[in-house]
Amino acid sequence: MQRTTDTESDPQPFEAALSGHARRLELADGRLMSLAVGRWHELADQDDHWMLKHCHGPTIDLGCGPGRLVQALTERGVRALGVDTSPRAVRQCRARGAPALQRDAFASLPNEGHWRHVLLADGNIGIGGSPRTLLRRAISMVRPSGTVLLEIERHGAGLWRGAARLRGPVGSIGSWFPWAVVGADALPELAASSGLRVTRTYARNRRWFAELVRCPS
Repeated sequence: MQRTTDTESDPQPFEAALSGHARRLELADGRLMSLAVGRWHELADQDDHWMLKHCHGPTIDLGCGPGRLVQALTERGVRALGVDTSPRAVRQCRARGAPALQRDAFASLPNEGHWRHVLLADGNIGIGGSPRTLLRRAISMVRPSGTVLLEIERHGAGLWRGAARLRGPVGSIGSWFPWAVVGADALPELAASSGLRVTRTYARNRRWFAELVRCPS
């Protein structure tokens, strides 16, 4: 039976992954999903380039992790800010010379309504377990012409909401927390129900990306 929850039981659920002790995500329906932990700690690569090249102004990265995207944007002269609940992630991001703030994505954040882009990379559309709520939050942070750039799962993955926890080499780690999975096939309908539309999509090396904007009034 699928486990669901309306409360976030662990404020920093990815600490074990950031420290290298977990590399998979266990979904409450029994599935295991790989986490690209190595990529989080590396420099932004060619697979990340699609998102980065569409950031033409101030950008906020929600769930920034160790901050590879914030670092890449900062080095390109783009004003960027990383946001993550994990103190470890924020320390790692700042160690790269990239600005970061330890805060929940739904808490008050700097310059709300004035960012040009919001990033939701590495499956962070799952944050909080309600992609519709998260997309509405993201679009509220950008100016009227702003965009949300996100990474999603492959076509056929659909839309799943429930709970997840980290999985290490010898078993589960930590408590369940709300999570969601969004496939490329589910994104248009999800975006429309959030007052958004898909303007661009891109796939490379089994990674899928999309750009969303507000629907015309």
